[in-house]
Amino acid sequence: MTTPVRRRTVHSGGLPLAVFEQGDPDAPTVLLVHGYPDTHTVWDDIAADLARDHHVVRYDVRGAGESGVPADRDGYRLERLAEDLFAVADAVSPERPVHLVAHDWGSIQSWEAVTAPGAERRIASYTTMSGPSLDHMGYWLRHRLRRPTPRHLKQLLHQGLHSWYITAFHLPYLAPGVWRLGLARAWPRVLRDLEHVTPRADHPQRSLRRDAVRGIELYRANFRPTMGSPRERPTEVPVQLVTLTRDRYVGTYLSEGLERWVPRLTRRTLHAGHWSALLEKGVTVAGLVRGFTARVEAERAGQAGRATGEAAALDDGRLVVVTGAGSGIGRATALAFAEEGARVVVCDLDLASARRTAELASLIGPTAHAYRVDVSDGAAVDAFAQTVAAEHGVPDVVVNNAGIGHSGTFLQTTEKEWQRVLDVNLWGVIHGCRAFGTLMADRGQGGHIVNVSSAAAYLPSKALTAYATSKAAVFMLSDCLRAEFVGHGIGVSTICPGIVNTNITRASTFSATTAAEQAAKQARAAKLYARRGFPPEKVATAILAAVRTGKPVVPVTPEAKAARLLARLSPGLLRLAARLDVT
Repeated sequence: MTTPVRRRTVHSGGLPLAVFEQGDPDAPTVLLVHGYPDTHTVWDDIAADLARDHHVVRYDVRGAGESGVPADRDGYRLERLAEDLFAVADAVSPERPVHLVAHDWGSIQSWEAVTAPGAERRIASYTTMSGPSLDHMGYWLRHRLRRPTPRHLKQLLHQGLHSWYITAFHLPYLAPGVWRLGLARAWPRVLRDLEHVTPRADHPQRSLRRDAVRGIELYRANFRPTMGSPRERPTEVPVQLVTLTRDRYVGTYLSEGLERWVPRLTRRTLHAGHWSALLEKGVTVAGLVRGFTARVEAERAGQAGRATGEAAALDDGRLVVVTGAGSGIGRATALAFAEEGARVVVCDLDLASARRTAELASLIGPTAHAYRVDVSDGAAVDAFAQTVAAEHGVPDVVVNNAGIGHSGTFLQTTEKEWQRVLDVNLWGVIHGCRAFGTLMADRGQGGHIVNVSSAAAYLPSKALTAYATSKAAVFMLSDCLRAEFVGHGIGVSTICPGIVNTNITRASTFSATTAAEQAAKQARAAKLYARRGFPPEKVATAILAAVRTGKPVVPVTPEAKAARLLARLSPGLLRLAARLDVT
């Protein structure tokens, strides 16, 4: 049921601002700020959804829609726009801070307000899409010009090509003339063909041509002055950054290093384009906003209750699934995600150890949950994925970590041993990727899959034939999935540890050995790995970094990195080394 929209006028800096409200005024207020060349109507779908349990407020920014028009370019400066935002917030929610949500130029001007001194007292949270702070961008640009690495130069070139319109907007007569002479009429077709937005009668707005022409002053009044002399703009406001994987104008790398300015940053990914996020996936965006505002409201309630001994375990909005999490790398990874505030679901063949991991995770983060799952059983993994989705939601990150060790030459390794190693190390990963990858793709919000392989994937050894083969298959599987899943906004990272001090050595099996010989070899391997002393926590740190940066292949230990380099420079030398006995 659509809630009625109420209109009011708020005055700011001598200009009338057209403000539109819907939903219960006593509910938490969500303030939506549109971008260029839109008006408040671009939020119609999202506003209607959020109004079910929020007080939703939108307004036409100065120079757009039904709001007043500045007399000159100075009236479009970011300072004026921030003053407008605070004026609207004070008028519609004088007693409680608002939850701010913005897109495109709405995000750019909202950053100006969010980074103002004391903003956290008036803005409870900020969800931003497709609009970085111009000050932050100025520092981003300076850093890359001062350190012109190939990666930085590639980013600069890529963003420059995608920001061509900014240069065009600074040229006299050109951009206004293009809008007046036909672009406004063609805009629905542009959105359809480039953004895959279904044509609709209520968008774009009838005032598009004059809104677009006037809005050019936003670029002319702010880009060069702000980015030429960027200011230090930190904020204590909790920020949810929603990265749009198909955004043609704002590169994902523009948010690199944002934690410097925003210590309370939550990163989310949505598989959508610049405008299709609002006009085609409004319900999804509303869900992201609703979840973030709920967490922030819970935090505020927890802070208020701490005087009476109450405490709230807060989460950062992510759901993370880790297989083989009863010990070692899996447990360390689950705890690392929990410490960052993620909700964690773990599984292991040993339910008691999985429960212990969940208990530890719950002590440092949100409540965690444990399940017993045999990853080699495809039906069991499918059932596990459906249970997770039904009881906790579709995960944002899945870490396929479960694995077993095995040593033996090809002729020594029996068919049964081959089957066991491949069932767990390869098929376990296949089952996890299929079950959870399907859920992620159907949800349409992107995600990340981490497959734990090994340095053995590219470091052959005659004594590790089955194990190395299984890990090499995981490595190639990840490469193939990466190519397929990119279309769904799902990242895939392959983690390749070397010698890590975990329990895998105590459970490893050895071909052609008696029980006594196997026990002796297990003890010898465990002693070697313990002496090496590389902790699983360092692998967990690498996994979190891979999810954050999207890095495809991550060798972790020094020997894994050296072997990776040698595999590229001199594979023949590695083939010679494969003849050595390592057991």
